[in-house]
Amino acid sequence: MIRLAASVFCALLASAAQGAPFADPTRPPNASESDPGSAAAAGPRLESVLIAPNRRFAVISGQTVRVGDTFGEAKVVRITESAVVLRKGEELETLKLIPEVDKRPRVRRAKRADR
Repeated sequence: MIRLAASVFCALLASAAQGAPFADPTRPPNASESDPGSAAAAGPRLESVLIAPNRRFAVISGQTVRVGDTFGEAKVVRITESAVVLRKGEELETLKLIPEVDKRPRVRRAKRADR
C-alpha cells in the first residue's frame, strides 16, 4: 500500500513539474509573448547581414536580398554591417540589425598637458 501511495505521489509530482511555465532561454529579451504574427504586421525586419570581399547579402523578413534587388515594393540601395537602406519611390527606409542601438562616432578627448 505504501508503494502504491509513493508511486501515485511521484506521478502527480512529475505531471505538475511538466506543466510549469518555464521561460525559453533562447528567446531574445525584447521578444513579446503576444501573437507571433503581429511582428509581421509591424513591417519588414532585418534579420541578418553577410558581407564578404566580393558580395553583400541581407535577410529581410526571411527573404535574402542583394543591392539592387527588390523587397516588396522597395529597392535595396545599400547594405552595411548593421543596416539596410530601402528606397520606395522618393522615400528611404533604413532597417537596422539591432534597432535599439544607435551607433555614433566616438569623441576623443584632448590629452592633458600636465602629464
